[in-house]
Amino acid sequence: MDDGGTENIVPMSRSNRLHVACIMDGNGRWAAARNMPRLKGHQAGVEALRRVVTAAPDNGVSVLTVYAFSSDNWRRPSGEIEDLIQLFRDYLDSETEKLICDDVRLTIFGRRDRLPENVISEIERSEAATQWGETLHLRIAIDYSSREAILAAVKTAAASPIVTKDLFGTLLSGSADLADVDLLIRTSGEQRLSDFLLWECAYAELYFSKLLWPDFTEADLIQALTEFHQRDRRFGGLSIKAA
Repeated sequence: MDDGGTENIVPMSRSNRLHVACIMDGNGRWAAARNMPRLKGHQAGVEALRRVVTAAPDNGVSVLTVYAFSSDNWRRPSGEIEDLIQLFRDYLDSETEKLICDDVRLTIFGRRDRLPENVISEIERSEAATQWGETLHLRIAIDYSSREAILAAVKTAAASPIVTKDLFGTLLSGSADLADVDLLIRTSGEQRLSDFLLWECAYAELYFSKLLWPDFTEADLIQALTEFHQRDRRFGGLSIKAA
């Protein structure tokens, strides 16, 4: 996708309520290109997330789901894992008050049993403190695998006499009113889902940016949303343009 030419783009209104998901890829490569430790790239990635969270509501996004740490990321060197976990804890500690002020609800999803107790406590504190936020629902995936989530939902659904798509979606997300993903953005030029929201992205529009995540700005979010609104979403039916 074209990453440039955003100067004539008008931000979307708050009435266009969208669920946008982001695979925040490229932090390590961003740091390596600057001869910096990988931690610096992850820290820059947090700054990019702050920018997108701030910009999202004014550009028509009501739910923002981001991939912060996959279950496969446990394969990384122990030192980097410790840095990532600490960075996540620092984010919760430093951002919760701002999220409250900005009317943002924070939800963390994925496995928690492999996280340190102090991180779990911080998650619970932040979720409780922001639970009434209505301007934006920020969902962060930590120790998450979509395939594992689907398997867990299947096991739970097996006990129900009737299983519908809506029920199964609720079992996956933990919420009956969470809409499927409208637009999935992945940075760094990679073009795959990497075990992220496989069920929820069944009809999502995919937008692949060559930018590394730390370089992603509000203008780039607007560019992605503008292209999204120019696409013809048929959901298996006929094109409105052809009808």
